[in-house]
Amino acid sequence: MASFNKVILVGNLTRDVEMRFTPKGTAVGKIGLATNRKWKGEDGQAKEEVTFIDVDCFGKTAEVIAQYCKKGSSLLVEGRLRLDQWEDKQTRQKRSKLGVVLETFTFLGGAQAAPQAQPRSSAPSQSPEEKELADAVGKVDADDDPPF
Repeated sequence: MASFNKVILVGNLTRDVEMRFTPKGTAVGKIGLATNRKWKGEDGQAKEEVTFIDVDCFGKTAEVIAQYCKKGSSLLVEGRLRLDQWEDKQTRQKRSKLGVVLETFTFLGGAQAAPQAQPRSSAPSQSPEEKELADAVGKVDADDDPPF
């Protein structure tokens, strides 16, 4: 039976990257990522749902993210799901948590790009392809909603 485990997420860091190092010196980073979902309910009211995801990263990747990202930074993360299981020491109950192991990432402007953003009134109109490219390099107003 074939299987496939791939996750692609875009969100903002909920805290600065927590860095640790293994005894052999390998960097281990822990990231909290928040993703938002907005929709209109049956009653026409706007609704929003926030999902918080724990992401683990390793090696040079962890060091680069820790160096350039801080709380609020936007990040596109590609990775795989991993289920962590353990027994609670106090209650002796089995516990589990689903997280993501990062494989690749892309910086996405966000909070750090806001001072460089151009006002809308002076920006020329853009084709959808130009807007998508500009979003990827952080040249669009930080107040714009992501195009997904």
